[in-house]
Amino acid sequence: MVKHKNGVAPVRRPQRKYLFGLLALLVVGVVVAQGVVSRVHHMTNLRRWTDAQAMASVNLVHPSLGKPDQSLALPGKLEAFTDAPIFSRVSGYLKTWNVDIGARVKKGQVLAEIETPDLNAQLTQAQANLADAVAAAQLAKSTAKRWQEMMVSDSVSQQAADEKTGDWQVKQADAAAAQANLQRLQALESYKLIVAPFDGIVTNRQTDIGQLITAGSDQGSPLFRVADEKQLRVYVDVPQNYAAAIGAQMQATLTVPELPSRTFTAKYLNTASAINTASGAVTIELLVDNADGQLIPGAYTQVHLNLGAGAGAGAMQALRLPATALILGDHGEEVATVSQDGHVVMKPVTIAHDLGDFVEIGTGITAADRVVNNPPDSIANGDQVRVASDTVDAAAAAAAAGHLAAGSASGAAHA
Repeated sequence: MVKHKNGVAPVRRPQRKYLFGLLALLVVGVVVAQGVVSRVHHMTNLRRWTDAQAMASVNLVHPSLGKPDQSLALPGKLEAFTDAPIFSRVSGYLKTWNVDIGARVKKGQVLAEIETPDLNAQLTQAQANLADAVAAAQLAKSTAKRWQEMMVSDSVSQQAADEKTGDWQVKQADAAAAQANLQRLQALESYKLIVAPFDGIVTNRQTDIGQLITAGSDQGSPLFRVADEKQLRVYVDVPQNYAAAIGAQMQATLTVPELPSRTFTAKYLNTASAINTASGAVTIELLVDNADGQLIPGAYTQVHLNLGAGAGAGAMQALRLPATALILGDHGEEVATVSQDGHVVMKPVTIAHDLGDFVEIGTGITAADRVVNNPPDSIANGDQVRVASDTVDAAAAAAAAGHLAAGSASGAAHA
């Protein structure tokens, strides 16, 4: 038995070991519990984040009312009010030409002269044939008269007198035919001079001195082309949707690339009153004054048509959306709308007017609908979506999209 120096035996304390072990076990338990709780919380947050990311994010746009007056910007073509290709009526060689392209000419002014040796010979022969026919007719006439006188005294038979009278009539017909042939050749001879058919400007010359000229319009290019440019016709193809609005109430203006600061007023003339099956459009004809000669025939022009109240009556009921909101699929034209609880509702629509960046919806939606702009391809009826932005109206959405596109293009250009 061990004793201390003072003779007192030491006290054993085994419970202290157990206390330390229990304390260490408790610390380990707390650490493990904190780790488990932290992991469960992290997994919960991760699940929530994954669910949120799986939900499509969409931008909304509200339909806006279309304008009462419809305005269209369409390409058009300018043509001279009167435009004539000048061909030759006689064959020969070009002797002289007096005007070139750009020359202002008056009606009846000589443009060129053709040398016609063949026609001259035919004309001389025709004159000789006429003289021969006239002489033969005169001889037949005197013969017939003598035989008629001899028939009175029974010197000749009735049959012989009638034959001489008939021969005289035949010779008269021959003389008339020769006269007609001579007049025809004389008329052709007048076509040796190529003259302007009306006041205008020479827009083309396709001949030169000494060139062989063949009569007829099927023998190649015209010798000259003359156009009256004081007034111009404008031909425009208007989409079928606007065919009912075409009429005298339309107001039209046009611009040309070479004069960007000028605007010209045009007047409605006529319509083809038929739809072109190839283009699905109806052609209309406008008239524009060109007294100052600023517009050029054959040029491209941008025509702005204000269809007036005739188109606006129906357009007031149409709702306008950006064209990017449309979904074209197996079910035709649709738009995706979002309900108040965030679910997608697909609605079929009909397009009243296609305005390019915008479309006007005839049926299928209301002004209160929240429409998805630029919907993803995978969007389907009943999908839960998350609203990223809610644009006030369609016009603002289109403007924002335009600014965004412009900014992206600018950034790409700088890059």
